[in-house]
Amino acid sequence: MNAESATATKLRVDKWLWAARFFKTRSVAADAVTKNRVQVDGQRVKPSRTISPGCTLRIEKGPYEFEVTVLALNDERRPAPEAQTLYAESEASVERRRGVAMRLRNDREARLGLAGEGRPNKKQRRQIIRFQNRNDTDEPASD
Repeated sequence: MNAESATATKLRVDKWLWAARFFKTRSVAADAVTKNRVQVDGQRVKPSRTISPGCTLRIEKGPYEFEVTVLALNDERRPAPEAQTLYAESEASVERRRGVAMRLRNDREARLGLAGEGRPNKKQRRQIIRFQNRNDTDEPASD
């Protein structure tokens, strides 16, 4: 942390989301805030809204939703372990994300089960050809 960010008591929400590694770029973070995918203390906000430690954020990212409390501010993007010290995620939020991940995993496995394993491999192709040829020879000749 530089001296400026260590003494700062307020920071733009888009800049904090980028520094806390919720979004890859600051412009993507600003777009998410603009599209109402980020709420501060239950209110819709603009990217220029300032936040301070103690604010509660609800962040929708893909199928997942995070509920975090801001613990610290930093205007620099730091490594992930350091970025995780900027916020605390609620237990309910962690459980909801686990539930969504489990549901998505089960849905994917169910779709794969119905569709099969993809293209047959060489052994399976030979078995299919043998099965088709065997059925062709079982038919009586029409002479």
